[in-house]
Amino acid sequence: MRRLPPLGAVRAFEAAARHLHFTRAADELAVTQAAISHQVRLLEEWLGQPLFERRGRVLALTPTGTAYLADLTPALERIAAASATARRPANGPVRMTALPSLAARWLVPHLPAFQAAHPEIDLQLTTTADLWDGRDTRFDLGLRSGPGGWPGLNSALLATETLTPLCSPALRKALPASCTPPDLLRHRLLHDTPKGNWGRWFSAAGYPDLPVPAGLNLTDSALALQAAADGQGVALGRLFLAAADLRAGRLVMPCPEQRISNDYAYWLVWPPRHDANPAISAVRDWIRSTAQAENTGAEQA
Repeated sequence: MRRLPPLGAVRAFEAAARHLHFTRAADELAVTQAAISHQVRLLEEWLGQPLFERRGRVLALTPTGTAYLADLTPALERIAAASATARRPANGPVRMTALPSLAARWLVPHLPAFQAAHPEIDLQLTTTADLWDGRDTRFDLGLRSGPGGWPGLNSALLATETLTPLCSPALRKALPASCTPPDLLRHRLLHDTPKGNWGRWFSAAGYPDLPVPAGLNLTDSALALQAAADGQGVALGRLFLAAADLRAGRLVMPCPEQRISNDYAYWLVWPPRHDANPAISAVRDWIRSTAQAENTGAEQA
């Protein structure tokens, strides 16, 4: 039989140790400061040694308290995650978080195919640029952009980022048939994050000293693609996100032979606790296979 300390006392100590403040811990757990103090004393008595020490008016952890906190926090997070999973109905929804640009320009256009293949799965999509570390149990899967390496999460590479100028067919007709990089400067350049990509592209194309005008600055790559499709200028677009627009003819590549790679890539991430969930696994497998087909098409474009 496991000999466990009082779990209420453990929660009280963990909150107090994270905040190094009994009152803030009490606010987090919706109890009184006196209750936190009582629970911490109870745990210290159970362990037979102190966990906190006061240095003047400052609360500090003892070496034992520091080591105990380092083990307790991930343990409580695992208990919370396991409990959240157990509370979900077997036919509960699959909840996904995605970057707004990745959702709008890639995922959403493919959702009819997913719904046709898996009508039994209730997929709930939330778009946000906020980081998700998997400990937040609101989500089961995440679509993210980054250099890779997601601590505590399983991950699958969906696509690398390849960038090339993109514009509307009407704007392309206004450019010379044999378009060169300087020809693009006759039109507004559309900048998204990071802004330095245009300078990198001109350098790779053999024009390192060509000044890059200010143009129109947008904070989202999906907005840049939309502005380009609307004829507002030339975007340095991500081919993975632009694949549907290229197939439909809403966007074209004025300099198709000139492309650069980005350090960032697109990833599917999920907590290991979801590996055995059949509905989440079905969504995960569908995303990976769809991305593989899309990436192949982008490479061949």
